[in-house]
Amino acid sequence: MKNLFKPIMKNILKLLLLTALLTTEIVSAQYTDVINSNRPGKSMMAFSVGKSVIQLESGFFAINENHDLIDYDANGFGVDFALRWGVIKEEMEAVVEIQYQNDTYTSPLEEYKRSALRTTVIGAKYLVYDPNKYYEQKINIKSWKANQGFKWRQLIPAVGVFAGVNLNFSDNPFNYNSKLIEPKVSPKVALITQNTFGTRWVLVGNVIYNKFTSDFKSLEYIATLTHGINQQWSVFIENQGYKGDLYSDIIFRGGGAYLFSPNWQVDASFSKNIKNTPSIMYGGVGVSWRFDGNYQEVRIKSPEDRKKDKANKSAKKKEPKLNKNKEKKLKKSKDEE
Repeated sequence: MKNLFKPIMKNILKLLLLTALLTTEIVSAQYTDVINSNRPGKSMMAFSVGKSVIQLESGFFAINENHDLIDYDANGFGVDFALRWGVIKEEMEAVVEIQYQNDTYTSPLEEYKRSALRTTVIGAKYLVYDPNKYYEQKINIKSWKANQGFKWRQLIPAVGVFAGVNLNFSDNPFNYNSKLIEPKVSPKVALITQNTFGTRWVLVGNVIYNKFTSDFKSLEYIATLTHGINQQWSVFIENQGYKGDLYSDIIFRGGGAYLFSPNWQVDASFSKNIKNTPSIMYGGVGVSWRFDGNYQEVRIKSPEDRKKDKANKSAKKKEPKLNKNKEKKLKKSKDEE
């Protein structure tokens, strides 16, 4: 398991850190015409929802877990909930993520129910770099293929960062080591990249360092590839990995989403890990909704308009100097008279 995880984690870390170093200019986010949901995958997109936009993402899942060595089974259900709210600036959003799970744990010696808030995270995400904000694509009027084809600059990702805290309100019965006490508050940070290839493909990468001030610390990655089939339907595949002292695993996930309207989306997904200590399998359905009634459009100036603004500013700076020179000449001519 460790031999399989290390090369995957190493390569993904190299790729995401390299793209982050290559993209350091600070720019703004973009509001999308249709809802921009993180569901049904587990990765976080680089772009925010837009200032003053409120977005809710929630789902129901059924889960089956069994452990070959300890010889137990756990079957139950859970609920995911996420609140995303565009605050302060166009490129920033506040994030609240909650996951509740309820199951029945069965082993040869005992059987009991477990229920708790498995995850509670509060934080903020900020879009650091958008490679397309000041880019204006030149249209080739002679070739539709040239306009729609692959362009090397699509390899430059949008880059975002996330910082938040995990909250633990009670003893978590789902911990992988019951002898250790999970802290009430622990940090979570993430580096986020997002590439758009053409009009139908989106690749999102997350590198996460979670609970790193505690014994529950873990280094994680998520890579999600989404394909838009048409204006309503999209499908995705995803790979997620964990590496920690208490637990390591790799999970594969797939599913799809249907866009009912610009502000409504429904989805379904299925997940399976690669190990049997424990073996985990779950599937679920969900919905995403946003309220954008208070959103005010942010107009991004073209490169030509930015050049004109720059020229006008420099001209205004020179005007006072010209006026002073004229005054000096007038004063000099009067003195000579």
